[in-house]
Amino acid sequence: MRTLAIFGYGPGLGAGTAQVFGRNGFRIAAIGRDPGAAAERVAGLRAVGIEAEPFAADITDPAQLTGVIARVEEKLGPIEVAVHAAAAGISARSASTREVDRAALEVPFALKVYSSIQLGRELLPGMLARGRGALLFSSGASEVNLQPYLANMGVALGAQRAYVRQLAAELDGTGVFAGLLAIGSLIENSAVQHQVDAHPELIPDGIVLPRIGNAELGAEYWRMYTERDTVEVEIGF
Repeated sequence: MRTLAIFGYGPGLGAGTAQVFGRNGFRIAAIGRDPGAAAERVAGLRAVGIEAEPFAADITDPAQLTGVIARVEEKLGPIEVAVHAAAAGISARSASTREVDRAALEVPFALKVYSSIQLGRELLPGMLARGRGALLFSSGASEVNLQPYLANMGVALGAQRAYVRQLAAELDGTGVFAGLLAIGSLIENSAVQHQVDAHPELIPDGIVLPRIGNAELGAEYWRMYTERDTVEVEIGF
């Protein structure tokens, strides 16, 4: 049985992806910062017949990311597919592009750029040796469609996009795939959706956020993994 590791497993994107891959014969490694939440989400997967194991780690911490990869592969075998699904809460945003400074970029870069690059460096040697595997990354709307109130995240997402595009080009012909899913809608049942619903004042006046279900996102990741015909996919825009 193949292993899917979801780094930054949450009730939105992570849950939707786990359901689709689990129904297609994958065991799931659910990796999150909160051990209790990870265990609860794994219990939900097991209840519908999907083999899954919880793992606790903050993937923005390099030592924790290295450690959790080792624990996953020791318990479940080689990671066939890795999904980088970690996302920041909307409260981490900058108020405007002009207010972005070095400090405002620390969380976005740790979350979307540095951990993405480390994930590739950790997993690619094994995948390349086996001649198969996939690295799937999640992005957002603030780099594709300019949204100044999310400017610091947009800067980080632009850097992440450049990394994935270059990586995919270098992996062409190796049997290993790298892809980026840019999500332009608020994911139903995600932590950010709950935050926005509880505090609508976090969204500037006049901005209406469309919504998308996590099952649709999981199905798109499955299509990307199986068809491997497009490195960058936009959904929900």
